[in-house]
Amino acid sequence: MIGFGDRLTEAVRAVGAPIGLGLDPHLSRLPRQLQARLEGKTGSAWRSAAAEAVVDFNTAAIGAAAGRVAAVKPQFAFYEQLGAAGWAALEETCRLSRDAGLLIIADAKRGDISSTAAAYARAILDPTGPIAADSVTLNPWMGIDVLAPFLAYAPEGCGVFALVRTTNPGSALLQCHHDAATRLAEELERLGAEHPGESGFSPVGAVVGAQRADEAAALRKAMPSAWFLVPGVGAQGGGAAQALAGAREDGLGSLVVSSRSLLFPATQSAQFEADPGAFIAAQIDALSARLRSVRQV
Repeated sequence: MIGFGDRLTEAVRAVGAPIGLGLDPHLSRLPRQLQARLEGKTGSAWRSAAAEAVVDFNTAAIGAAAGRVAAVKPQFAFYEQLGAAGWAALEETCRLSRDAGLLIIADAKRGDISSTAAAYARAILDPTGPIAADSVTLNPWMGIDVLAPFLAYAPEGCGVFALVRTTNPGSALLQCHHDAATRLAEELERLGAEHPGESGFSPVGAVVGAQRADEAAALRKAMPSAWFLVPGVGAQGGGAAQALAGAREDGLGSLVVSSRSLLFPATQSAQFEADPGAFIAAQIDALSARLRSVRQV
C-alpha cells in the first residue's frame, strides 16, 4: 500500500496546488433555501432536518472540490452537534468524498491513550469502519503515545496530523513554553522515520497555522519529512505567502486548508444562493491561483 505521505504528494501534484477544502457546515450560513427546512422544527426533528441540509450542501461542495483540491477536511464538531443524524451525515459526507476521489482528513483532534485511542482509531481510520478516513488530526499534548494506535494504520495508507503550532491565542501557554513545540516536532520526525515514503514524506504530519509563518522554517528543519496541515487562511486572516512559509523548495510540504472563506460569501451573494457549487468552485480556483503565484508544485 502506498504510504499517506506519498498519496498526499500525488494528490497535490494532480490538482496543481497544495489546497484542501474544510467541510465545516455552519448552519447559519447555509443557502437560505436549506436554512428554510429547519424553520418551525425543534429537537430531533430539527437535528434530522439540519443533517439533511448539511448533506445536500456538502454534496454541492464536494462536487466543486473534485479535481480542484487534494483533500477535504470535515470538522467533526459540526456533525456531532446534530447527534445520531449528524454522525450519519458525516458518514455520508465521507462516502461522497471517497467516491469523488478525494483524500479525507478527519478533523477530530482526538488525544487519548491505550484502548481508548485504539477505539478512536478504529472508528476513524479503519477501512471497514464508519468513517474510513485517510488521515486524522490528533492532539499530542497529553503525550506522544496518543499517536501509536493511529499509526498502526500506516500500512493501510493512513496518516496523522499532530497539533504542533495552532492559531488560537491561548496556544502559547504550552506550545511556546521553552522549546516544547520544537521538542514535539523532533519526536514526530522520529516517528515518521519509521514509515519512510518515496516522496520524502512520511505519514506523520503536523498542524502549523498560517499565523505561525515566522516559526515555519524552523519547524520544517525539525520535520523535513512531515506534511504540514495549514489552517488559518482567509477568514482567520492568513495569506498565501504565510501559509506556504514552511513548504520545501519544490513547493511541496504545506497543505493549505480553508473552510469558511471557500464555502461561504462574506456578504450576501446571488450566485451562492442560486448555485453554491459554482460559488465554491470559483473560490477554490481563486485561492489555488494565489498559492501557485507563491510556489509552483
